[in-house]
Amino acid sequence: MADQLYLNLWFPSFSEAEMMPRLLSVMKQFPFSQTMPGVGYLAVHPISFNEPSVFEESYDFRTGAEEAVQRASEFLHEDYGYEFEALWDVWVPKQEGDLDETWILQPQPVAFCAFGKEFEEGTYQENGHVQIDFGMDTPYLHDGDFTPAVAVRVKSNVQKLVNFVHDVEKNCGISGRVLWSESDENLAQKLIAKLQKVQ
Repeated sequence: MADQLYLNLWFPSFSEAEMMPRLLSVMKQFPFSQTMPGVGYLAVHPISFNEPSVFEESYDFRTGAEEAVQRASEFLHEDYGYEFEALWDVWVPKQEGDLDETWILQPQPVAFCAFGKEFEEGTYQENGHVQIDFGMDTPYLHDGDFTPAVAVRVKSNVQKLVNFVHDVEKNCGISGRVLWSESDENLAQKLIAKLQKVQ
């Protein structure tokens, strides 16, 4: 069964002044979609996600991360949460009627959230100062028929995910990270098992 896939990141410090520069450093490691290489949506939430946003703006996925982060910087507050949507190109399975499943490379949404220390009563402690939502884990942990062609696609997706996590770890000065999905199963073990299948 498919689950949401997340990466939680913690930094040695995450003061009001550090929130946007640290988030931007993470976004600079992200391999944006070749056809839509920017931010498509920005929202600033006060206190919790249940509250109406104080600022929202939609873009055409061509607005640079720097520009979107600059806009969010106008609303810095310790009890605010910041949400950015971007796209990256991954292989996804498509099923049309009774036809065989096919995999196509297409832009898929990824959400970046930065949490002020007082947002949602300190949600950063569990969910990271920055949390990245990759959407459903199906492109990385496909449970259907694992043909050689599917294996190539899945391996490509997993490699992209691993490279991004590695680049963040290497270049962003994080103090901790957790890559996880909503199921109770160990994601790292599942990814390793999937990669071993495609060797």
